[in-house]
Amino acid sequence: METATLDLEKLNSELKEKSPKEIIAWAVDYGSKAVVTTNFRPYEAAILHACADVKKDMTVIWCDTGYNTSFTYKHADKLINELSLNVSLYVPKQTSAYRDAMMGVPSVDDPEHKEFTEQVKLEPFRRAMKEHEPNVWFTNLRKGQTAFRDNIDILSMSSDGVLKVSPFYYWSDEDLDQYLKDNGLKNETRYFDPTKVLGNRECGLHTS
Repeated sequence: METATLDLEKLNSELKEKSPKEIIAWAVDYGSKAVVTTNFRPYEAAILHACADVKKDMTVIWCDTGYNTSFTYKHADKLINELSLNVSLYVPKQTSAYRDAMMGVPSVDDPEHKEFTEQVKLEPFRRAMKEHEPNVWFTNLRKGQTAFRDNIDILSMSSDGVLKVSPFYYWSDEDLDQYLKDNGLKNETRYFDPTKVLGNRECGLHTS
């Protein structure tokens, strides 16, 4: 089945009644090269656990900005080991120390913030996707997070034709809390994204 021929509206209606793992299994069966992206923000343990449960060796693309909290790094390390994740790590081409000396962490109103976001998040992400060339991309985007995310669905298309799959799209925080509890997973909320700052702001990774 070619991506261009997918009836996303029909499929989204059908998949809405399925569990996240059933959605993941459908997408893995559909696409020959699937990846899941993560930054180990809150509730990422759910999507990583679900994907690894369906396809143990699925590539996990971690684009590390270099500005995560120590809590996030420790949480990531623990989760990677517990789930035996197949992580492919991507980092900016310049160190955070160099960038701190040149521009620091610009505020969202600073003209340099666009370049900062390009360096720490967008360029590493494009590099990762170019190297892995997936045709299915799992994310933990959910309805209610941002205005943009309210207008997508379980299945959507990226600008370069990759099928984007958000298995937990209609799940609430409470639903995810229960999923983590049921599967013995921890959540880590002490997270910081220097490209977004505000939780309801998009950095550009999902909108391009």
